[in-house]
Amino acid sequence: MKWDREASPKGECMTKVETLPRRDVLRGALAFGCTLLLPTVFSGCDSKKGESPTSPAPAPAAPPATSTDSAAPATTTKVSQASVQYQTSPKGEQQCSTCMNFIPPNACKRVEGQISPNGWCLLWTKKA
Repeated sequence: MKWDREASPKGECMTKVETLPRRDVLRGALAFGCTLLLPTVFSGCDSKKGESPTSPAPAPAAPPATSTDSAAPATTTKVSQASVQYQTSPKGEQQCSTCMNFIPPNACKRVEGQISPNGWCLLWTKKA
C-alpha cells in the first residue's frame, strides 16, 4: 500500500492509493489473453466450422470430381507450366500420357494450359 498526498498546499491530507504488485498485473493480463485466445485455438477442432445452428448448410463450391481415380486429390486451382518446369518433350520414359494427372487429349488436372501427351513436368506421377 502506498500513501499519496492530495493536492493541498500544506500536504495535511493523506489518502491511500492501492497499487497492484507486478505479479498480479501479469496474471490478470495472462488470464485475459487466454480467454481471448483459447476459443480461437479450439475453433479448429470443430467439425462444423463456420456453421451456425440457424444457418442452412452451405452449397458446395465446386462439383465433385468425376474421375474414378481416388488416389489423386481433387484440386480447384492449377499451377503454371513454368512453376513445375513443364517441357514438351519427355524425360526418359516419363511423359504426360503415362501420368495419372493427364486428361486426354491435351490437358492436365494440376497444370494449366495445353499439355502435350509427350510432355513432362515435376508433378509427373506414374499411373497405377
